[in-house]
Amino acid sequence: MITTNFTLNDRLESGGYEISRVSGCRILLKNEANFPWFIIVPEVPEGIEDLHQLDEKTYSEVTSLLRRISIFVQEYFKPEKLNVACIGNIVRQMHIHVVARNLSDPAWPGVVWACDEKRKYTQDEAQAIVSAARAALGD
Repeated sequence: MITTNFTLNDRLESGGYEISRVSGCRILLKNEANFPWFIIVPEVPEGIEDLHQLDEKTYSEVTSLLRRISIFVQEYFKPEKLNVACIGNIVRQMHIHVVARNLSDPAWPGVVWACDEKRKYTQDEAQAIVSAARAALGD
């Protein structure tokens, strides 16, 4: 089900750093330092927006990668809670959020999308996270 003519949504592409491409998915780090926030974008045809629409093989590959990224986020950032969601109300291209949450984060216990407090990563912070994620994912 992975497509060869895939184009990443502009909003997703401009929102952070590309970490890698694994199992037919783009892995991104959102440039929001208040919450370690990763986005998995399966390279599937336009119109496939939700996990249940994937064929079994692609679903298995995507959820396996989701588990690997979740384990990395849990071990690297040690959050109190991990939020995982495939929402897509604004950006319809299929993508899955993995967000590390802590009682001390500025949006707790609310949703990260509604948080007005923004902080971008420094170049060094982002590079350290990207490098660690690549090493954990075998890239």
